[in-house]
Amino acid sequence: MTPEFKTCVDAAGGTQKQLAEALGITEQAIGKWKNKKIPASRIVELENLLGVPRQELRPDLYGEHVP
Repeated sequence: MTPEFKTCVDAAGGTQKQLAEALGITEQAIGKWKNKKIPASRIVELENLLGVPRQELRPDLYGEHVP
């Protein structure tokens, strides 16, 4: 599990199912992200929904997050 994926799951309530429900997609779709980068097309949506900065979710695209 990537640290970015864990951050999303934790922010959604702690389970992949909760994250999937928050996004309105299947848990199986979420499971495909587990060991990969979160899809770029979902980053802004996740940032708005979970309050996690896009820089934390995809530092390769948005640069490192400096708290």
